[in-house]
Amino acid sequence: MLLKTKLRHSTSQHTKKHTSPLSRSWRRFQKNRLAKLGLSTMALLVILALVGPALLNLDPFTQIYEYELKPPFFRGNVLLKQLPGQSEERGIKPIPIRTFEVKHNHVTAIDFEGQGFSIQKNELVGNGPDMWHKEPLYIMGTDKYGRDIFARVVFGARVSLSVGLIATTIALLIGIVLGSLGGYFQSYTDVVVMWLINVFWSFPALLLVIAISVALGRGFWQVFIAVGFTLWVDSARIIRGQFLSLREMEYVEATRALGYSTWRIIFQHILPNCIGPITVVATADFAYAILAEAGLSFLGFGVQPPFPSWGAMLRDGYAYIISGTGWWLALFPGLFIMLAVLAINMIGDGLRDAFDPKMQYE
Repeated sequence: MLLKTKLRHSTSQHTKKHTSPLSRSWRRFQKNRLAKLGLSTMALLVILALVGPALLNLDPFTQIYEYELKPPFFRGNVLLKQLPGQSEERGIKPIPIRTFEVKHNHVTAIDFEGQGFSIQKNELVGNGPDMWHKEPLYIMGTDKYGRDIFARVVFGARVSLSVGLIATTIALLIGIVLGSLGGYFQSYTDVVVMWLINVFWSFPALLLVIAISVALGRGFWQVFIAVGFTLWVDSARIIRGQFLSLREMEYVEATRALGYSTWRIIFQHILPNCIGPITVVATADFAYAILAEAGLSFLGFGVQPPFPSWGAMLRDGYAYIISGTGWWLALFPGLFIMLAVLAINMIGDGLRDAFDPKMQYE
């Protein structure tokens, strides 16, 4: 029995000894309930942004003025008219009604204002009531143009998550290159890198984003560049500090003695050991990018109408909050911004603890 216990103990010690640092970090991350909750929330947001419009057949651009400022869970009632000379997907005009009745080759209905009218069947979409008659449910209500708030929030998730991903990627590329060069070569290279960092650091981040946006012009890709060019400072500082300490390690001296090239030492031997701090700062930059995009859109410098954006939706609903009506216009996009940023911050906290070298390996 004692021999079996010792063998079991030695086997477990052997397994732990050969477990990679990334797998140990992943196990510690999985034990963090808040981090897993944040990861699950972000996964749901990503799935909703990618496949939600296709599965739910959402349209954030269709305007039905009769449905202006309808509260959440309002049930619509429309006939779908096919516009002549346009495709079946795009050339559809919804006609809001109260009731309808099918009579031979035409449909008689009472419109939203109580007036009767008649329309030919061949003017409607499809061949039956199941295709040209819909009762859409606006679970988040409608805006001042009668557009579906839920559809616009879902499409706005695409904009915000895309900006967060691409802007963070741009910031990491700039920060990794400048930080690694300054930390490894030091001397004049480090002086130039630190000068750039101090210059960018001296400007308020949001004002710098607005200035770059004004210089590039208003648009979708301009937001990516404007936000990405202001986020690289933190990653550059952290990577520079890591390189300053790692370049003096014995394994780096050994690579130099073996005659490895400078770029191989930087990108294959030192940079992989900075993956923990890089991952943590990337999550923080991702959250800030979402807030920066929302701020730009709120001020009118971000994504331009008619494309939906969480920040632009907040701007449209701001006046209604002050007047005490249409509370749902700003509540739902604000709630999604809060959920996205909170989830990313919880993931970042979990990654920070998982990559912390002071944590005990389990």
